Amino acid sequence: MTSRNDLHQSLNSPAPDRPSRRTVVKAAAATAALGVPLAAAVPAQAAAGPAFHHGVASGDPLPDGVLLWTRVTPTPDAVPGSGKGPDVTVRWEIAEDKGFTRVAGRGSTTARAASDHTVKADVRGLRQAATYYFRFSVSGADGAGDVHSPVGRTRTTPAHDAAAPGVRFGVVSCANWEAGYFSAYRHLAARTELDAVLHLGDYIYEYKSGEYPSAENVVRQHEPRHEIITLADYRTRHGAHKTDPDARAMHATHPVIAMWDDHEFADNAWSGGGVNHSPETEGPWERRMAAAKQAYFEWMPVRPSTEGTVYRRVRYGKLADLHLLDLRSFRSEQAGTGSGEVDAPDRTITGRAQLDWLKAGLASSDAAWKLVGTSVMISPVAFGSLPAHLLEPLAELLGLPKEGIAVNVDQWDGYTDDRKELISHLRDNDIRDTVFLTGDIHMAWANNVPVKAATYPLSPSVATEFVVTSVSSDNVDDMLRVAPHTVSLVAVAAVKAANRHVKWLDMDSHGYGVLDVTAERSQMDYYALSDRTDPDATSSWLRSYRTLSGTQKVERVHAPVR
Repeated sequence: MTSRNDLHQSLNSPAPDRPSRRTVVKAAAATAALGVPLAAAVPAQAAAGPAFHHGVASGDPLPDGVLLWTRVTPTPDAVPGSGKGPDVTVRWEIAEDKGFTRVAGRGSTTARAASDHTVKADVRGLRQAATYYFRFSVSGADGAGDVHSPVGRTRTTPAHDAAAPGVRFGVVSCANWEAGYFSAYRHLAARTELDAVLHLGDYIYEYKSGEYPSAENVVRQHEPRHEIITLADYRTRHGAHKTDPDARAMHATHPVIAMWDDHEFADNAWSGGGVNHSPETEGPWERRMAAAKQAYFEWMPVRPSTEGTVYRRVRYGKLADLHLLDLRSFRSEQAGTGSGEVDAPDRTITGRAQLDWLKAGLASSDAAWKLVGTSVMISPVAFGSLPAHLLEPLAELLGLPKEGIAVNVDQWDGYTDDRKELISHLRDNDIRDTVFLTGDIHMAWANNVPVKAATYPLSPSVATEFVVTSVSSDNVDDMLRVAPHTVSLVAVAAVKAANRHVKWLDMDSHGYGVLDVTAERSQMDYYALSDRTDPDATSSWLRSYRTLSGTQKVERVHAPVR
C-alpha cells in the first residue's frame, strides 16, 4: 500500500502536512471489504519508472457505459502542473468481477504532458444497472513488468425506460483542504450500497495558504502555497487533492457525478470575473477561467464539454432524472446587496440557453422524480434582526453586508427573475416532485420552495430543497471559535421565524448527505462528523427529511434509511 508519505514526497510537500498512518489504514479499510486496494505498491524511494500516485476514478454513468479516469506519473519529476515527462501508453481494463476473469472491455490511450498525464476512457457496451471493476496499467521502465493502478469499482445506471426500484446517492460539497480532513469521503466510501456520489461543487479552493481559514487554524497546507491562478497552479492543486486517502477511497469505490461552483475558479465567480480576482495583478479573467476549466476537465471524472460547461443530465430509469447546473459560466455579475438590481429581468444566474434547457427537460421528463443539482441555494432567505456578534460571521458566510440586508446576492436571491421564471414554469405546467439538491452555504437545510415566500404557507410550495453542509469548510461556530450549537441557536431561530418555508437548519455541523429515492418518496439523511480536524473522525446520523410523492413539502423522519 502506498503511504501518504510517499505521495506527498512526490508533490514536494513537507512532512508536517501528512496525516497519520492510521488515517491511511482506515481509508484503505473502506475499500478493502470490496477487495479494492487503495493504491499500488510504490517504493519508499521513487523508482525511475511510471506510477499511479493519484488513484483511479469513474463518473458520469450511463446504462451502457461509464467514464474511467486516472493519472500516470511517468517519471519522478513529472509532478502535476510541471509540464514534464514523456508520453506514456496507458491500458485500461473493465470486468464484472474483482479478479478480472470476466473482462467486459479493454483498450488503450496515451497520457501526455499536454493533459497533465491524466487519461480518460469513455467505456461503452456494458450491462445496465451493473457493478464493474476497472484498472489501468503501463509498461515498467527498462523492460520491467507492467505497473498496475489501484482497482476501482463503478456502477452503470438502469436503462432509460426501466422501472428502477430505487437509487441512492452520497451528497457532498465544499471540501477545503486547509480547514480539515475529508473524512466524509471515507464514510461514503464505506457505504457500498450507493449508486453514485453527487459532488455539488467547491471540490477545491483557490486561496493561498493561511487565507481561509487563517494561518493559525490551518490543519494542513495547500499545494501550491500561493493562490492558484495559472493552469500549472490549478493542476497542482487538483493533484494534491487526489493524494488524499479519503478522496481516493471514495473515487475508487463509487462513480462520482460532479459539478463546479465558484472556488474551482475564484470566490463568487461570474462570467466576467470574481470577487477574488484582480485583473491588474492576476491577468485577464478569461485566461484564469479557461485554465481552471481545463484543469477541472483533466482531473475530474467528468465528460469533456466542447462548450466548457458542466450542465447535463444523468437518468436513473423512469425513477429519476438528475439535472446538473452550471451557475458560474453564464451568470451576470452579483448585484450590490440590498439593491433593487436583483429583480432586473436582464440579469441571469443560468444564462438563457441553460434555463431554457432546464425548463424543457423538466417539462418533458417522464421520471417520477426531477432532481436538480444547483450549486447555490434556490430557496429565498430573509433575515430579521440578529446580534452583531452573530451577524458578522453569518454575513461573511452568506455574502451579506455586515449591516444585515435580507438577500444573499450570490445565490438565486440575487437573480430573482430567473427564479421566478423557473418556479412559474413548475407551477404553470403542474410539474411535480421536483427536488433541488444544493451545497455551497456550509450549512444543512430542509426547505419548501414557495411560489411567494412572503405569503407562505398561504402561497403553496412547488418543490423542495435539501442542502448539505460542508465537508470541511468553515461555518458559523468555526468562524466564532465557539462550541457547536450554542450561540448559533439564536440565529437559527431568527432565520426560521422570518422564513416559514425553512423547516430545518443546522449552522454548525460538517458532514454529508445520503439521498434515497423510491417511487413513493425522496429522503435525505444528514450525517455529521465528530471533528473535521481529526483525520479519524467518526460519523453519526443527525436528521432525516423526506418529500412524499405529490406533496411538494418536506417532513421530518425519525430514522435514516437502512
